[in-house]
Amino acid sequence: MTNELLSRQAAYFILKKVLDDGVTLEASIEEVIRDYERDISVQDRGFIRHITTACIRRLGQLDKMIDHCTQTKLGNTQMSVRHVLRLGIAQLLFSEVPAYAAVNTSVNLMGKVVPKKLRYLKNTVNAILRKIDREHDTFIKKFGNTRLNIPKWLLESWDQRYGQAVVKEIIPVLLSEPPLDISVMPSLDLAEWAKKLEAEILPSGGLRLYKAGKITKLEGYNTGMWWVQDLAASLPAKLLNASPKDRVLDLCAAPGGKAAQSAAIGCLVTAVDLSHRRLSRLKENMNRLNLKVETIESDVLNFTPECKYDFILLDAPCSSTGTIRRHPEILRTRKQRHVEEMMIIQSKMLDHATKLLNPGGILVYSVCSMEQGEGPDQINALLERDRSLQRKMILMQEMPKLEQAILQTGDVQTLPHHYDGGIDGFFISRLVKI
Repeated sequence: MTNELLSRQAAYFILKKVLDDGVTLEASIEEVIRDYERDISVQDRGFIRHITTACIRRLGQLDKMIDHCTQTKLGNTQMSVRHVLRLGIAQLLFSEVPAYAAVNTSVNLMGKVVPKKLRYLKNTVNAILRKIDREHDTFIKKFGNTRLNIPKWLLESWDQRYGQAVVKEIIPVLLSEPPLDISVMPSLDLAEWAKKLEAEILPSGGLRLYKAGKITKLEGYNTGMWWVQDLAASLPAKLLNASPKDRVLDLCAAPGGKAAQSAAIGCLVTAVDLSHRRLSRLKENMNRLNLKVETIESDVLNFTPECKYDFILLDAPCSSTGTIRRHPEILRTRKQRHVEEMMIIQSKMLDHATKLLNPGGILVYSVCSMEQGEGPDQINALLERDRSLQRKMILMQEMPKLEQAILQTGDVQTLPHHYDGGIDGFFISRLVKI
């Protein structure tokens, strides 16, 4: 089998794992690539990642095109054929793959991954792809509505909260490849490291790389000079405003980016997380960064320390709709019920976190979500339940170049289009116990 066909076969199995089995994109790529690592090049791996990601991001558009070109809908029993077509059309319209290669490898793929009883559709696949190639511009125009790629429930949620004009600005960012943001040890010369890594300096004091390559091969990774952290994800720990020697409680802390921020400035950090696997990763990260963090494996709701804290960061589990540009499978796996389930957990965690806070202490609540129920509604409900809390408003000078993300309430809601090159959607609220 040629390398070209092998790479398409690998892409097919990744797409199948994500869309049919609900496996995350990263886990699917890692698992499938492991099976093919002896046979495909580094360049092939880059292509596989690109084309599967494009399929998942553009799924709504791709499926509209497929349905337009087929007299009878390709349902669940023909899903393997639909996957082949998705990959083929994505190559034709959303990649730089030559048309002949996209068509030929798709037709040949039919003989490798599709059940024998469906291989008679090989000619149909060939005809559809050739038609789309011939009418390239027409298909781009006819099926150019990018709202097709966003599930109906999510579109309705965003339209209602932000308005269609804002959603129109959000969607293109979600469909684009995100850059790599990193947080740098505060003792380092930021300008010097920006030059070393050919990076842009972010207003948060981090760096942004547009062409990163393999992360572990970048200068400074193995020596613990920096860690991966989106610009938006770096804001909650900064907004704690803790100082060296302050005791900081980081709840739901893994994989540890926010804990690293606090520890790097000299705070005494206790990191709590329920997942043994994720907490192990946090420990590995802290070892690489040479940072001292106390780790506790526990359900947040069962964590009862002997002493209360002046600074608590609760980065609560959520629907993660703010991270779609980096995890596009969220568009396919999340449902409205997941938001509702998360809201119940968040509410309980907020109530428990406030019990661990000293009078005068600061609680920062954050979620990588763009949903009303996981953000403003949570805080409004909490303040109704607990009169010992009030907002400590986030000020414009604390959010350089991101002032538009500050809400009238003094909370923060970053949106993907708020910063050039993109940013995760994060809701952040800062509370003080009076």
